Amino acid sequence: MRDSRETFVNHAFVTGYPIKHSRSPLIHGYWLKQLGLEGSYRAMEVSPEAFPDFIASLKSGQSGFTGGNVTIPHKELAFALSDRPDRLSTELGASNTLWVENGLVHATNTDGHGFTANLDERAPGWDNCQTAIVLGAGGASRAVIQAVRDRGVKTIHVVNRTAARAQELADRFGPAVHAQPMEALPEVMKDAGLFINTTSLGMDGSAVPEIDFTVMSPGSVVTDIVYVPLKTPILAQAEAQGFATVDGLGMLLHQAAPGFEKWFGKRPTVDAVLRQIIIDDMASHA
Repeated sequence: MRDSRETFVNHAFVTGYPIKHSRSPLIHGYWLKQLGLEGSYRAMEVSPEAFPDFIASLKSGQSGFTGGNVTIPHKELAFALSDRPDRLSTELGASNTLWVENGLVHATNTDGHGFTANLDERAPGWDNCQTAIVLGAGGASRAVIQAVRDRGVKTIHVVNRTAARAQELADRFGPAVHAQPMEALPEVMKDAGLFINTTSLGMDGSAVPEIDFTVMSPGSVVTDIVYVPLKTPILAQAEAQGFATVDGLGMLLHQAAPGFEKWFGKRPTVDAVLRQIIIDDMASHA
């Protein structure tokens, strides 16, 4: 007979389509072992057509999961199907972290937390700047813009090849955010203190334009949300010009921590061992 005082074992998931590339099971598996917790975290490949049924089974308890992470292409639908999305999710129109309470699916988005926590760890004081440049206006830029604005950066220039897409983000995130065409990049970079690449430039050997970072303020930080390769061409350019750089791997690691705490009850720590585990995994799949 089971002891009624026995700790309930929680199970969590990451779902996307496809999902086999996800490193989230490695991250959460490391924390479960490190903290001595029973439980599991599994990758679940769910097609867009099957996703509403997956959420229904989560809500009903039939899935056996306490909650989980959601990645491409389900983030918008996860927000739409959740019962209690928070402010972050509502403004973004997307959720990446779900948990069940009293039969209701709660939702948040931890991408912005992951972004700022990574900079806090690796470039403390980054948020003392007045002006930030966000290169790119795709879905990945939304949480970044929101997080930088919420940290008090007064002027955020979103620079994109299609100015209309940048304008959509300016309309969404308010007067601190300004839409700029690509040709305005050299001008708006003057005296900026933070440069963020949210595009896929440099991935898979794609060409990257030469960027003059020297017009930025002394002590500026350049970061890239891409983490494969770890040192992207944009980071290499900035480093060669004498600027502090922060790679995107920490964003992946830090965005995972709030969800883990929701599902398993303890706040994990992003440490050097975990970072190296993911770097070694990336190298083995290169």
